[in-house]
Amino acid sequence: MFTLDLVEQPFTERGSRLLVTAGPDGLRVARAEYETPLDQTTELTALVVRDTDGRTVPVASATPSEVAFANGVSLMFADPATLVIAGQHAHASWRLSDGTEQAVALTGCHVLTGPQGSWSATAVRAAAEARWEEWFARMPPVRADLAERARMAWWTLAVNLLPIGGREGLVPSKYGYVGVWNWDALFHAVALRHASPALARDQILLLLDHQLPDGQLPDVVHDHGVLAETTDLPRSDLARLSEHVGRANGVVPSSEPVPVTKPPLAAWAVWKIHQTDPDLPFLASVYPKLVRAHAWWFAVSDPDGDGLPEYLHPYSSGLDDSPVWDYGPRAEPPDLNSYLILQADRLADIAEAINLPTEAARWRSQAAAHTELLVARRWDGTRFRTLAGGEPVPVRTALDLMPLFTGRLPVEVAAALEQELRSARYWGEHPVPTVAFDDPTFDPDAMWRGPVWLNVNYLLIEGLHRSGFAATADELRLRTLAMVRDAGGLYEYWNPLTGARATRATSGFGWSAALFVDLAAGLSELTDDHLDGKTITP
Repeated sequence: MFTLDLVEQPFTERGSRLLVTAGPDGLRVARAEYETPLDQTTELTALVVRDTDGRTVPVASATPSEVAFANGVSLMFADPATLVIAGQHAHASWRLSDGTEQAVALTGCHVLTGPQGSWSATAVRAAAEARWEEWFARMPPVRADLAERARMAWWTLAVNLLPIGGREGLVPSKYGYVGVWNWDALFHAVALRHASPALARDQILLLLDHQLPDGQLPDVVHDHGVLAETTDLPRSDLARLSEHVGRANGVVPSSEPVPVTKPPLAAWAVWKIHQTDPDLPFLASVYPKLVRAHAWWFAVSDPDGDGLPEYLHPYSSGLDDSPVWDYGPRAEPPDLNSYLILQADRLADIAEAINLPTEAARWRSQAAAHTELLVARRWDGTRFRTLAGGEPVPVRTALDLMPLFTGRLPVEVAAALEQELRSARYWGEHPVPTVAFDDPTFDPDAMWRGPVWLNVNYLLIEGLHRSGFAATADELRLRTLAMVRDAGGLYEYWNPLTGARATRATSGFGWSAALFVDLAAGLSELTDDHLDGKTITP
């Protein structure tokens, strides 16, 4: 077990919308809601416990199972909707959201928020402790020096689980990201497969349940439906995008609706789950939907018809604020077609597993042809070019390296990318910056304009292994784990110069937690011998 700081780690529960945090005048309880700041969902504030002499009693400890005050009073979750305060010979007071003052003399278990009922403090505590002991028992083993951060990550995954879209979905963060985002769900599934393959499969099914008729997967599944095109975007998002999209060349986004999704990695995640927990009926049930989702990119998201799809909107890339979008609302960084190539290979794996050999062969052939096309049209001899509106852009990003993910590049091209990754342009103490260190747009604290993101590192680590660069992959894995371990939390992104939390990054971020756990799992067998003499101490 570990302690919560009630700032970056609120007291909350799996399946609960309630978050208890520390405030200037006591504890505060708010509800997590889609696209709604917590200061607009306040249930109560100024929660204070006093002894019989009227003296304020401080919080002594906060763990996943309870917030304990120094005089034996505790806050606990009786169920996801019910927060209770329990104790004897003490008083508690608080203020409701409408300003009404409340107070109670504690003589047992009192419902603070939720449906009224009779609860036993002993039973509530025992149930909470049992729930958390069972969850932490399912955490995959990690090295001792990574255990504290891994426990924090494992707790983050549990508390971010909420009923969404008819299933239990893992939201990126209860601080502002209360919905199931497409890309995030796939990374979450990668970690959840270690504890509950069925829960991991549910993250995939949540997206497939809401697949559009033309095969597109939505960007977000949330309490009110889905986000699948620009007309669904909140006004705040549109305003933020208008600040930089097209500013480098004056290209104005179209006012017509544009589909919004996320990069195509669903088959990749499905296959990872299957490798951990084989389930042929599941593969057979999702295969047709995955095929339709893959085909959507070529039918709808390749406006110039050159066989190399592009992102029609910044949000479809997952790279909302990347300087790539300074050149217009449409772009084709090298990552998208790399994902599609790998996706074809995973669809081939699935087809083989469910006894469709002819289709498997067709997918392998498609992956090979797509790779040849990507190299022929986007490799300029030194780098894979990024296009915006059909024109090359000068920005250098980590996405230039993502064709390694395919594992299919010609040897000399793959070697050039690995050397580029290990150059001063990308390889610092805390690699990999999302924009090259020497690019004029590099900003170590601005979202997608320089900070390290765990999903980018994770995909590059896989790509390096797939492309034959195991030593570099292992070193990047160790450096990434060390950065997260030493920075203090599971953040959205990290400053690549300091390794610390980037200024505007949110905390308790789901895919950072998920991918940290997956990278840390099984690390004990990775020693310095794997690093060709390089010594990295994570």
